[in-house]
Amino acid sequence: MSRRVVVTGMGAITPIGNDVDSFWNGLKEKKVGIGPITYFDTTEYKAKLAAQVKDFNAKDYMDAKAARRMELFSQYAVAAARQALEDAGIDMTKEDPYLVGVAVGSGIGSLQALEKDHKKLLEKGPSRVNPLLVPMMISNMAAGNVGIQFGLKGKNINVVTACATGTNCIGEAFRAIQYGEADVMLAGGTEASICPIGVAGFTALTALSTSDDPLHASRPFDENRDGFVMGEGSGVVVLEALDHALARGAHIYAEVAGYGATCDAYHITSPAEDGSGAARAMVNAIRDAGMKPEDIDYVNAHGTSTHHNDLFETKAIKLALGDHAYQVKINSTKSMIGHLLGAAGGVEFITCVKSIQEGFIHATAGLETEGEGCDLDYTKGDGVAMEVNCAISNSLGFGGHNASILLKKYVE
Repeated sequence: MSRRVVVTGMGAITPIGNDVDSFWNGLKEKKVGIGPITYFDTTEYKAKLAAQVKDFNAKDYMDAKAARRMELFSQYAVAAARQALEDAGIDMTKEDPYLVGVAVGSGIGSLQALEKDHKKLLEKGPSRVNPLLVPMMISNMAAGNVGIQFGLKGKNINVVTACATGTNCIGEAFRAIQYGEADVMLAGGTEASICPIGVAGFTALTALSTSDDPLHASRPFDENRDGFVMGEGSGVVVLEALDHALARGAHIYAEVAGYGATCDAYHITSPAEDGSGAARAMVNAIRDAGMKPEDIDYVNAHGTSTHHNDLFETKAIKLALGDHAYQVKINSTKSMIGHLLGAAGGVEFITCVKSIQEGFIHATAGLETEGEGCDLDYTKGDGVAMEVNCAISNSLGFGGHNASILLKKYVE
């Protein structure tokens, strides 16, 4: 029989706060973390806004030498992981390190490292390329560095599924604990790709908003939405076998009860137009939890603010939940922090945990008039205080990757 899995720690580095409390308070206050890009000159770029992390200092979380050997996406992951471990009260001197694992993914890794050393290669030749280019650039190094920093010797993986990365990582960590591969897993996602090639690439794909209004650039489900806003940061949680958590007297935030993952097998960027793939991921998560659609109180939508995503995800929610879709509260955290790509699922999972814990569903900021076909309750206006017993977090990635994770209030 599989073990029950609970959430005992959380850590977050986000565009509206560099810890869970400031992030959550920002969501409650409808604080928008979007502004002009300051990392490079955007004069020739159509997209000039992003959701940047502010006031982050890697040395607050690791020594200077370790920080120098990590690119920003890895630094964010280590910072969020340290917060989560401390929040959970995990004492590694009392744990079998081979039963404490990591599933922290990055969809992209470091484009900045590649940009910098490609320039060196062209201007000064191959001998001038940084010897650490590869281990600083590749996306698994976030998980690797978390393991190294904290002595976590268990299963260590980096599921890369574009914008579904964070949710897939949490789902696979959940499975690892269920079936005894680990007692504890640090799970989530991290990303830092606000750089010239990243912004240019997504702009060329016509995926990014070209709005110059930070408050209305990311406006999921709105009739005037015109693309997503790139964000950055990390969300990492401690998942733990219930028996292990109880034995050490851990504080339990919520229970992870179901996980579903599918592929649209349709198109490299567009979701399936009928929403069938995303719907099946939700259905699988609900079935995995032994629950039914009517049990769902809240859906944290992928909600990117692109035309196709918001319309097709709406269809998916209706397919998965039937008539009950009109009774659930839905929102998009991306309305305030932009799209954190591989980190989105980690941060949005934390949002669901806090919603269950505090009985509050934040508003979808920037949503004024629902777009055609977007006819569900997207928590327009202000947030809503209500009991949340069961929540689903959705993440949908380029390539047709769909992932849904189901959380519920912990009951002994």
